Amino acid sequence: MEREKDADRRVRGKPAHQTGTEANGPTRAVVIVPVLTRQPRGGDDTNRPRLTRSAEARRDEAVGLASASDLYLVHTAVVTVNDPRPATLLGSGKVAEFAEIVKEGHAEVVIVDHPLTPVQQRNLEKELNAKVLDRTGLILEIFGERARTKEGTLQVDLAHLNYQKGRLVRSWTHLERQRGGAGFLGGPGETQIESDRRVLQDKITKLKHELETVRRTRDLHRAKRKKVPFPVVAIVGYTNAGKSTLFNRLTGAGVLAEDMLFATLDPTLRRVRLPHGTPIILSDTVGFISDLPTHLVAAFRATLEEVVEADLVIHLRDISDPDTAAQAEDVERILADLGVDARDSKRVIEVWNKIDRLDEGNRARLLADGADGKKAPPIAISAVTGEGIDALKAIIETMMSGELETFTVTLKPDQLGVVDWLYRNGDIISRDDNEDGSVTVALKATHSARQEIESRLRRQNNG
Repeated sequence: MEREKDADRRVRGKPAHQTGTEANGPTRAVVIVPVLTRQPRGGDDTNRPRLTRSAEARRDEAVGLASASDLYLVHTAVVTVNDPRPATLLGSGKVAEFAEIVKEGHAEVVIVDHPLTPVQQRNLEKELNAKVLDRTGLILEIFGERARTKEGTLQVDLAHLNYQKGRLVRSWTHLERQRGGAGFLGGPGETQIESDRRVLQDKITKLKHELETVRRTRDLHRAKRKKVPFPVVAIVGYTNAGKSTLFNRLTGAGVLAEDMLFATLDPTLRRVRLPHGTPIILSDTVGFISDLPTHLVAAFRATLEEVVEADLVIHLRDISDPDTAAQAEDVERILADLGVDARDSKRVIEVWNKIDRLDEGNRARLLADGADGKKAPPIAISAVTGEGIDALKAIIETMMSGELETFTVTLKPDQLGVVDWLYRNGDIISRDDNEDGSVTVALKATHSARQEIESRLRRQNNG
């Protein structure tokens, strides 16, 4: 399949079949995608089966994760696993086959796109003679490379330590007991693993205290924002759905936006003024992904609180992706874990991005399927071309400030300073300059803007 061939080649523009270790080049890697034949159950209260991704889509995502970590792929493979082995996950024949591939390709790392137990990871490293990372470990590596702020670094470090804590599996020569006490009278002491685990726990405790300080600071900032009644709108979605591109389109910010998984990690907030003057705080969050490690969900709880506290959540989907339905389900599950109901149309709106990648037939069919009457129809946009952005802004403003209202305001000569505000916060229908120096303006504005206008005029009249 051409898509699989492209995925094999798609690592920093270099062919995956190239041999020979490059001096000072990227680390050479093999990617294995195990596909278990048993269908996993859903995590919600109905326990319905999860949507199944195609093997090709899983392979592309695994390649994307490896590319995001600057690995140089020498081989990728999808492996059907009918009977997962407790010792190695894969059967002995497949393990031997991959050992030969690793040797011939001079690979230093093997990525297994599936959770591995510590024992499975250790056994595979012995058999393959290479460092083995499972899906969780790879995502942690990417997050570690992408964290830029102090908070992001602390969160990634905490997730790393929690992950390592359960994986202190060493060779037997390292497990000798340290001598306790002085001279020859000391007892057997503690094992090196026990010592390492204690050191890790001390580091975890310290990081949690530091993150708690960050959380309190974030709470203070959030409390200050609430004193100035600006509603918060959070953009969430599967990684690479185009969140940062949409954020840049709405705010004019220069947040990194690349066609790469987890291109941005740290949250960004900007103030935005909508077309009729409604001010909002827009928040760009870390991208979600299927089987997001629990360590990361726990560590990034402080960041994800921006989603929990948001007045409106934009669930952004890459509608051009063949697995968009499964991706949406993964996002909805994580939102549910955070206490956000994705089906609440008063708080969550679904936005379909990248419609510029669809032909007219597919676009019309998808939009018709989306308007099924069970929930509010999705908003179709292209964050790259700007198509649908004005409609999205209008819907956000309506949900934050109410429907547009048409009304008339007459301003006395000493109130003409309000005219500029009217032009900035409403659509002017007509303006009449009266003989007595007053001005009559007919306009459309949001309900909140009308209340603000009436409040300003009352204060001036009373003053």
